[in-house]
Order: sequence, then C-alpha cells, then structure tokens
Amino acid sequence: MADTGTFTGETLDCIRGDRKVFEGLTFALTAGDILVLSGPNGSGKSSLLRVMAGLLRPAAGRILRDGTDLRDDPDAHRDNLHYVGHQDAIKPALSVAENVQFWAALRDNDNSESVPESVSAALAAFDLTALADLPGRLLSSGQRRRANLSRLTAAPAGLWLLDEPSVGLDAASTQSLEGLIAAHSSAGGMTVLSTHTPLQLGATKTLALDQFAPVPDEELSMELTP
Repeated sequence: MADTGTFTGETLDCIRGDRKVFEGLTFALTAGDILVLSGPNGSGKSSLLRVMAGLLRPAAGRILRDGTDLRDDPDAHRDNLHYVGHQDAIKPALSVAENVQFWAALRDNDNSESVPESVSAALAAFDLTALADLPGRLLSSGQRRRANLSRLTAAPAGLWLLDEPSVGLDAASTQSLEGLIAAHSSAGGMTVLSTHTPLQLGATKTLALDQFAPVPDEELSMELTP
C-alpha cells in the first residue's frame, strides 16, 4: 500500500442543487486514522464523502492530499482511494470472481500475476468463495454488498471512503468489515465512513456534520441587527 501521509480539508462549503449543505467544514487525517461522520439525515455525510473522493467540487475551501491540492493532481488521488457509495458496483453479467478480478486488475495492471491471489483473498475475506462463479444478477442485496466491499482487499488503496458500508450485512460480515478496517488502519491506511450502525473499530475520530450546518438567513439577520 502506498504511503498515505495526510488528508485534510480546509473551510469547505458544499452546495447541492440550490441548498447549502454545510459550510466552513475542516478535517485532518494522518496515517492510521479512522474518521466516523455523524449527523442526521440531510446533514451532508454522503456529500462530504463525494467531495473527499473528488466526485463533487466544494463550493469553497480546498482538500489536500499529502500537501497537494486535489485540483492539482486529481488522478493521483483517485488512483490511491476506494469510494464505496450506496450503489453496489457489481456488473450483473459477470460472476462474483470476475467482478472482483476487474477491480484487482484495474489497480494491479503492472503485476497481473498477483491478481488471482488477491481475488482469492478478497473472496475469502467476505465468505464469497462458494459464490465465486455465481452471476452478479443472482446475488441477494447482502451478497452484492459483500462482493462490492471485497474490492477493498482485492485492490489496495491508502484511503477508504465508505458510505454506510454495513448496510445489508449480517453479523458475521459486519465483523469481517470491522476487522478489515482495523487492519487497514494498523497498516497506516486512512478510513472515512458514515454509519447509522455502531461498528467496533477501536480508536476513532468523529466529525459531527451538524456543527457545520449553514446559518439560516433569518438567524443571520438577527445576529447582524444592532
């Protein structure tokens, strides 16, 4: 895994549609950190993860990876992260193993001989070995989520951005996910995740997004009134 260094955000504003979701948001991670996003629905957890992934531009502020603004080298940032959103990136016509192999080969195309080994390890990590030849279209929602998460093992990356990763997982798979995140942290990787289900992750940082909610216009007017 590449050296993860630091990952920071400075005074970020986010606008979706015509609504400002959060403003003045700041965060800082170093190697091994796990950051848990908290806040009610609509507070911007998913939007922040998309901003962190470079999929959504902040309306103000900037994000730095190892001291470099993401806008200066977005490809290098994307090459060393995993973003797992609400939708499971599983191609229905491919088998479970072929889906995982796609992710492994995408990241490890300079060392194709290691791909089969990483696919086997990824399938085993989420108890998918017996389902390796099953087409993606036949998977249950929980199986799809496990197959999607297996890319974390199949294709190493320094930064993991996980949006409600435990949704649809049973207790055993949730434990596997917890162990995977803990191992990633121990190896110096960084993880940012949102979750409504408490996960056993050891030492974590918390970022409460409701603290960065924009001030309503009427409240701002009252504050400015002498």
